[in-house]
Amino acid sequence: MQANLPPATVEDFHARLAASLDSLPKRLRQCADYIAANSDRIAVSTVADLAAGADVPPSALMRFCQIIGFSGFSEMQKLFRDAYSPSLPDYGTRLENLKSGGAGSPARLLGEFIESGRLSLESLAKSVDEAALERAVHLLAKAGTLHIVGYRRAFPVASYLSYVFEKLDIPAMLHHGAGKLDHAHALRSGDALIAITFAPYSAETLELAATARARSLPVVALTDHLASPLAQHASAILPVAEVDFGAFRALSATIALALALAVAVAAARE
Repeated sequence: MQANLPPATVEDFHARLAASLDSLPKRLRQCADYIAANSDRIAVSTVADLAAGADVPPSALMRFCQIIGFSGFSEMQKLFRDAYSPSLPDYGTRLENLKSGGAGSPARLLGEFIESGRLSLESLAKSVDEAALERAVHLLAKAGTLHIVGYRRAFPVASYLSYVFEKLDIPAMLHHGAGKLDHAHALRSGDALIAITFAPYSAETLELAATARARSLPVVALTDHLASPLAQHASAILPVAEVDFGAFRALSATIALALALAVAVAAARE
């Protein structure tokens, strides 16, 4: 029987999995057995990877996710990614894991990253909060200078947003921390901040968001989920989850969301 609500924690997931084992048909039981023995792989694998490991078609794995209570694989993966993301392996370990798993050929790597990007974009299309997006556009459209901050993995998104706003003739300032220079003093009344960070969250981004909020400036947050520590400073939250491959997290959905946000703001300002 399908659960009404998704498991709230990894512990809830395992409890629900154990309770459902006896009632599952053969292929879904194969999914359950493999997932139970390899739950540490959920956060860093694709649907295809896990389905191959369980020796079932991807559609069976998707059905298994729904039986447990999730809307699909992305929601199940998000639960494990949120729980385990602070302890992801370093990049050397990730490369070694890919090699040992036979995923090191350039063509296969490209295929896997294309697949993870596709899944991320599909998840965004299904989960985007249109009301929050409209609110973010409204706040940014009426602001003076748009301040943008994003460190480490979020930096490509922040720098791309800065580039797009410049091309659209919208005053924007990228806070990048080069030379350890703090440009928080540049935040002025009537401005707005776009803050971008994902787990493990950037302390610099959270600090600038808190400063902007303390000065009564609107903060638009691009982050991985509504429970992100960035949420406490945000006037509008745009959650976006990326599907990992081999613990490498691409930015396919985040870039798409950022571009849509920038173009919508430009249209609203006109």
